[in-house]
Amino acid sequence: MLLFRPLFSQSVWQSAVVLVNGAILAPGKRTVSAALRVMGLSEAPNYQTYHRVLNRAVWSSRKASFVLLRHLVAVFVPSGPIIIGLDDTIERRWGKRIEARGIYRDPVRSSESHFVKASGLRWLSMMVLVPIPWAQRTWALPFFTVLAPSKRYHQAQQTRHKRLTDWGRQMAKQVRRWMPNRTLVVVADSSFATFKFLWALRQIPQAVYVVTRLRLDAELFQPAPPRRPRQKGRPRKVGQRLPALNRVLSAPDTTWQTLVMTDWYGHGDYPLQVTSSTALWYKSGHPAVPIRWVLIRDPSGAFAPQALLSTDVWATPTEILQWFRQRWQVEVTFEEARSHLGVETQRQWSPKAILRTTPALLALFSIVTVLAHEYQHKRPFVMPHSAWYRKPLPTFADALALVRQKLWQFQTFQTSTSQTDMVKVPRSLINTWSDLLCYAA
Repeated sequence: MLLFRPLFSQSVWQSAVVLVNGAILAPGKRTVSAALRVMGLSEAPNYQTYHRVLNRAVWSSRKASFVLLRHLVAVFVPSGPIIIGLDDTIERRWGKRIEARGIYRDPVRSSESHFVKASGLRWLSMMVLVPIPWAQRTWALPFFTVLAPSKRYHQAQQTRHKRLTDWGRQMAKQVRRWMPNRTLVVVADSSFATFKFLWALRQIPQAVYVVTRLRLDAELFQPAPPRRPRQKGRPRKVGQRLPALNRVLSAPDTTWQTLVMTDWYGHGDYPLQVTSSTALWYKSGHPAVPIRWVLIRDPSGAFAPQALLSTDVWATPTEILQWFRQRWQVEVTFEEARSHLGVETQRQWSPKAILRTTPALLALFSIVTVLAHEYQHKRPFVMPHSAWYRKPLPTFADALALVRQKLWQFQTFQTSTSQTDMVKVPRSLINTWSDLLCYAA
C-alpha cells in the first residue's frame, strides 16, 4: 500500500488506508459505513472524514492506475508482451440522483432470444492477463477503469458523446505512454472490431496490437499494387478483393492445420483446425487495416466456425488463439468482484464518489491478488476441505481469506510468550467479530 502513499496528503492517506483495509475485511456491502464498522470505528465522531476521501479529497485515480499497473507488471510480467483484456460491464444501480445512470442491455441475463434491460452505470475496464503460479491458471487483474455514460447523458450535459471504442482508444494510448518500451496486445470482443479503433492504435508510435473477432463476411483485399511512373489519379488503398472467409471455410482446396490447444476453455488438450493469412480489411469510407486473420473450425462440431483477427501481422495462429482464449478471464473477474468485493452494493450518489468507488473496488481485486502472492511464499495456502469435497486449487475467495487472516494478525493479535497455545485478543476485536457474525446474513 505504501506504493500509493505519494498520491495522497497525510490526512487523506490515513483515512484511505482505513477504507482499503475495511473494504478487504468487510463482508457483504462495501459502503463506507461497513468499512468503518469492521475496523471498529462505528463510534468515530469524525465519520464524515472518511466519506470525503471519495467525494471531496484531491487525488488522482489515473495516477493510482499507473502505480498499480507498474507494480503488476514488475511482479507478474517482468518480460515479454503485456496482454491486456478490454471489456465493459454494467453496474446495476438505481436512483434519480445518479446523473450518469442509463438503461443498457444486460449481457449476463440476456441471450440471443431474450433481451433484458438494466438500469445502471457502464464501466470500461482494462485488466492485465497474467499467469498466477499458485492458482495454475491465468487471472485478469484490473488496473484501469473508466465510466462510459450513455448518449442520453451526454445530450443532457450538452457534450459530445464518446462511444466505447473512443474510450478504449484513449485508454490504450494512455497505457502506451505508461509503458513505452513494452509490447502491448489488447484482447477485446467483437464490439471493438471497428476500422477506426484498429487503425488508430496502429498509427501511434510503437503500435498497440489488437486481437478480436472478425466477421465471416468481412471484405478482405490484397495490398495495393505499386504505382506506375507518372500514373495519374488518387493512390489506391487496396488491391484485388479476396474471397470472404465463409467461402474459404467451404472451399475444398483450403489447407487446414491441426493445432492442439492446452486447457481450451476447461476441456483440456483440444484439437482445432485452423487456416490463416494476411490481408487488408477495408470498406468504402474507412481506412484499410492490415490484419492477420485466423479461421477456426472444430473437427468434432462442438462449436460453430469462427474467425479472429490480429493487427500484428507477424503473430502466429497459436499465439492469437492463446491470447484470445485468455479474454474469458475478464468476465470471471467481473463476477468475482461482484461476489466477493461488493461491487453494486455501494450507495454513493456524488458524481466524484461514483467515479472513484467502483474503479477502486475492481483495483482491490488486483491488490488482494498481489498480497496473496507475497504471503503464500511464506505460508502456502491451506485449502478448506471436507469429507465430501476437496478443493484442488485456490481461487480468489481463498486469496481474499488469506489476506484477511494476515490483516487480522498484523493489527490485533498478541501472542503470549508463556503459553504458546493461548492468543490474546482485544475486547474491541471480539465485539467486532460478534457483530459481524450476528449480522452476517
